Amino acid sequence: MLFHVRMDVAIPRDLDPDERAWLLAAEEARALELQRSGTWVHLWRVVGRYSNISVFDVADGDELHEILWNLPLFPFMSIAVTPLTEHPSALSANP
Repeated sequence: MLFHVRMDVAIPRDLDPDERAWLLAAEEARALELQRSGTWVHLWRVVGRYSNISVFDVADGDELHEILWNLPLFPFMSIAVTPLTEHPSALSANP
């Protein structure tokens, strides 16, 4: 099942610099791991914001919830999730 996910990040400015560096490195490592596994299918930056638009391919909403909940930056994110399904006019639906 595909999900469109927007993640807006707001790390506090007064967060310890070492903790911030650790969080960013851990987030990047987890994102790369999920992309390599085929779970995090697309990852795009929103220009001018500390945000991304992503597409996840997971079994269901529960699996997506667990993935998002366990991202290192999750405590600093606002997240919007939209389930996706193929459009009947998509080329892939009309070979």
